[in-house]
Amino acid sequence: MIHELSNVLSVNIGGHTRIWQYAVVMKGAVIGSNCNIGSHTFIEDDVIIGNNVTIKNGVYLWNGLRIEDNVFIGPGVVFTNDLYPRSRGGSTPVSTVIQHGASIGAGSAILCGINIGTYSMAGMGAVVTKDIPAHALVYGNPAKVMGWVDEEGRKMKRHSGDKWISESLIVYNETGAGLERQ
Repeated sequence: MIHELSNVLSVNIGGHTRIWQYAVVMKGAVIGSNCNIGSHTFIEDDVIIGNNVTIKNGVYLWNGLRIEDNVFIGPGVVFTNDLYPRSRGGSTPVSTVIQHGASIGAGSAILCGINIGTYSMAGMGAVVTKDIPAHALVYGNPAKVMGWVDEEGRKMKRHSGDKWISESLIVYNETGAGLERQ
């Protein structure tokens, strides 16, 4: 479903994707299946969005952004794509990757050139200035790792040493890249 009050120039949109009113999708953008693109969004040409992605209202996706499957982006999240912005210049967009299952809370700001890890969660209003490890729960300004979450977004508890356990009693090992299922 593409709302009649949206401006969608791309033909690279998967089945069962919903694009709501006042959204603008540029010609080169790629959007997967079963996505929900909220109203008042803007998606530039060099943006790739996976399947089952939810992008809430008032989010602008700039060139170089890569969003994997099952990602949630809350309302008013701000992305950047230029480390040295100027009014006039020929800068090259800096790519940012949001990995499978990650969630970004409302009103967060995301610096370009970082990687947001699988199943990680940025709390609302987080100012994300560096990579987020897999399963990390981050919030604050600047955002810092404040805990760990499972695939459902529920906070985990320390099991022992570098091991964490979910409410479902699944044990995860802490690594340099975040958490991994045991």
